[in-house]
Amino acid sequence: MKSKAKKRGISRCPKLLDTKIYKTGQTRGADDDVIYQNRVSRTSTVLIPYVLWPSYANPPNGELNFENGFIVIISPETYFCNDNIDQDLKSYGLYLGINTLVFYETRTDWNKYNPEIMGWTAAQSRRERLGGQYVARVPATTSVENGGKIIRGFNTTSSKGAGIRLYEYASSEMISNCRLQLEFFYWCCFDSENTSIENGMSADDIRQRKEYIQSECQKFDLLDRHKLIEARIINQDGLTICPLCLEKLSSRGFFSRLEQAEGRKVPDLTVTQINLFHIEELKYGAYNHRPYNLGWGHHHCNVVVKDSGITETIEWMYRVVKVNIDNGYFTPENKSS
Repeated sequence: MKSKAKKRGISRCPKLLDTKIYKTGQTRGADDDVIYQNRVSRTSTVLIPYVLWPSYANPPNGELNFENGFIVIISPETYFCNDNIDQDLKSYGLYLGINTLVFYETRTDWNKYNPEIMGWTAAQSRRERLGGQYVARVPATTSVENGGKIIRGFNTTSSKGAGIRLYEYASSEMISNCRLQLEFFYWCCFDSENTSIENGMSADDIRQRKEYIQSECQKFDLLDRHKLIEARIINQDGLTICPLCLEKLSSRGFFSRLEQAEGRKVPDLTVTQINLFHIEELKYGAYNHRPYNLGWGHHHCNVVVKDSGITETIEWMYRVVKVNIDNGYFTPENKSS
């Protein structure tokens, strides 16, 4: 998206917005104590739990392969308690140390099926020929002697994390289309032009940028008005709205840091008032990082929705309000207080 615009001499968006849109093609954060990579491209190596194979082993939209391959993760109990496991794996095209790893998560499994005693090697490569047979992320415990963390494999500075969650995957083409559509939604905010001028763009820059984004979105069929309204991303007037509360979004929220409660302020907070919103949540069995399923919404609305999806969240909110009304805690007379 950036390179095409640059070649045409079209100005980029304000830096903070440009960065925010770019980051939508990356996964959520993950710390060192888990097996997942932290803030990397959604095209990275996909980790597929063996219990879900082969149900969710195929990439979305008819793709033949995940762009950077996959690793199947199998539990020690499943691996060691099945005498025919290697044959079962082979029937699926899976081979330990090639595209499959035993994943240790509990101290019980580590002690019972200790890979180091067996002479196994912790894997470090995300490509086929993984460089080992296992990976471990066992939390520390004070209940046993020498109960420190056990972290083996994919733990060096250059290769932290074995891969990404299966449901976070999106192809390069999908990511590009999502970024185009998400920028289009920014320009659909009722005050986007004034905000862009406040953040360093000229009126001519804005005109050219809007024309370019609209043209690119039309090229890839990203402007189906009915789909966007149905997904709660824009309203009937074509203005960008929060998918949960349906309020019109001010583009200033893309640049304004989240307000913090007095006495609980974090000096390096970078969260803005408007965040990326998945209409249907990320989940196994679907690849929901896709056009017409991504919008922008209030940070606090996104926190409420979490990983439940909008429909389930609204149903829950309805039940909460109803039970409060039924028990006399909420009435039309006291709702404002």
